[in-house]
Amino acid sequence: MCGIAGFVLLNQPADAARVHAMCDRIRHRGPDDEGIYVERGCGIGMRRLSIIDLSTGHQPISNEDGSIWIVFNGEIYNYQELRENLIARGHRFQTSSDTETLVHLYEEEGVEGLRRLRGMFAYAIWDARRERLFLARDRFGKKPLYYAVLPTGIYFGSELSCLREAGVPLDTDPDALRLYFQFNYIPDPYTAYRAIRRLPAGSWLTYERGEVRQGRYWQMPVPAATAAPGMSHADTLVRVREKFDEAVRIRMIADVPLGAFLSGGLDSSSVVASMALQSREPVKTFSIGFEESRFNELPYARMVAKKYATEHHEIVVRPDSIGIIRKFAKHFGEPFADSSAIPTFIVSEFAARHVKVALSGDGGDELFGGYTSLQQVQRLSRFDAVPQSLRLLLSWISSRLPYSAYGKNFLQMIGRRNGLDRYFAFNYAPFHMRSRLLRPQWMMPAEAGFLAQLLPACILPEEADTLAQVMYFEAAANLTGDMLVKVDRMSMANSLEVRSPLLDHELAELAATIPHAWKIRGNQGKQILIDALGDRLLPELIHRPKWGFGVPLAEWFRGSLRDFLRDHLTARSFLDRDIVDPRFLQTLLDEHDSGRRDNNHWLWSLLVLALWFQDLEEPSA
Repeated sequence: MCGIAGFVLLNQPADAARVHAMCDRIRHRGPDDEGIYVERGCGIGMRRLSIIDLSTGHQPISNEDGSIWIVFNGEIYNYQELRENLIARGHRFQTSSDTETLVHLYEEEGVEGLRRLRGMFAYAIWDARRERLFLARDRFGKKPLYYAVLPTGIYFGSELSCLREAGVPLDTDPDALRLYFQFNYIPDPYTAYRAIRRLPAGSWLTYERGEVRQGRYWQMPVPAATAAPGMSHADTLVRVREKFDEAVRIRMIADVPLGAFLSGGLDSSSVVASMALQSREPVKTFSIGFEESRFNELPYARMVAKKYATEHHEIVVRPDSIGIIRKFAKHFGEPFADSSAIPTFIVSEFAARHVKVALSGDGGDELFGGYTSLQQVQRLSRFDAVPQSLRLLLSWISSRLPYSAYGKNFLQMIGRRNGLDRYFAFNYAPFHMRSRLLRPQWMMPAEAGFLAQLLPACILPEEADTLAQVMYFEAAANLTGDMLVKVDRMSMANSLEVRSPLLDHELAELAATIPHAWKIRGNQGKQILIDALGDRLLPELIHRPKWGFGVPLAEWFRGSLRDFLRDHLTARSFLDRDIVDPRFLQTLLDEHDSGRRDNNHWLWSLLVLALWFQDLEEPSA
């Protein structure tokens, strides 16, 4: 696991010092080693966290004649099989690393070789003969890759800080910020900066003498509404179990200490159970809790740890809330308001004291229908039968009610044009709230159709059933732009590699073939996983209500963070940007203080935005 950075300039030689400076910004991603290669206008570099092939895995790595060079971030789980095949075709290897496999695979198959990779990755290849830079990113976007194409050349890096260090212009992108106000994160391919984009998940890009080409080698399959002919439930359970265990097994390969995050939820518990059943040694597990009982899952984690005799580590924390939020904000480089990043940072910091690699349960909700919002989608689908004229009337009535009026959200949902619009209104920032809080120029239209224009790769055509549309969006946009960004930044901030077996692409392709009714049954999501793996889990875990991985922000905003919050949100430097209505913002603050309403969601997203603006004006070291 590493961080990578570099550039290709058109009319000037590369400067090794500049590459080094870009890599130095991501030292936390790879504290063990640094490598740089400079040739003509190309400069590429990396910071390495040594996981596999500790003695000979130094990067950059080249082919036999030095005409192709690579810097790589990630893990390729099937590299040994690929390596044997390439050796049989006449390629000669100097190391035992997965990185070198990518060099020879590129020589042999070019872009098509990406389809054969099983893992998480972001990498850059310099092809000197063609004067071509080749960038690639894994199917789900587990590993980040940013780039900027300028008149002088192209710049890339694992984090935005690399491109900021290189001097890429930092003019803000209004469309990206409008998306942030809708989702609390900025979806791919946008960033907060006009000049910088993310390489989308499952995509590649080439830059050759100033010309850019981009393509996609994998796309999330559309979730099936019904079972395919001849598909049996019993056979599917066997296939899910086998593929899940295989996904866990190949992610346990490492030459350094390895463990797992354990929250006590279905997904992390299933991963730990599979690890324990396939390991000769006790699995190292890591859990955190808070003094506030509704955020403390430690009792459930202990049950799993006891059942599988893990080497269990846990802490109850009352963190320095101001200190951790300042740390948290700087690692994203743009507004990012998923507050579960805070406990992710804490548990990563805790686990990194003992291991270099941790497996997680991320992805189960998106692929197997675990979110309670999906059950709501099914229940609310009955309103599709309400005539459109009546729905428009209900929407108009809702818009005239005070923002805090009882039933306003419900009327707003019924009034939506279709199920996907209804889902966005229910689960993300409601239009009527954004219209009260934000100035008109920062508002997006209320309809999902406008989002389809901005995020065409994330939204299915209207003819797809609503549940498929919602599950697809969660996997294609929310998972890549929120969940995996959070896990990558917070774990790598602590020099910890996190692997996600549930996001194995072969398991994901299998999950997409499973009909909705086998995933969601009544009020229970992820039913197919429970049916396949439930004999390994305790009944207390299977039947417990779903918890989010969160922190007591509401309490902090009334206590330890109260002055910090108000100082930033009522500062002239923030209000003068004319993004929010100061009077309505004051209403939100006062309501939260008094306990009349819990506005921590809105206040947190604005605080993150204010901290980002502050960093733009006064960059921290």
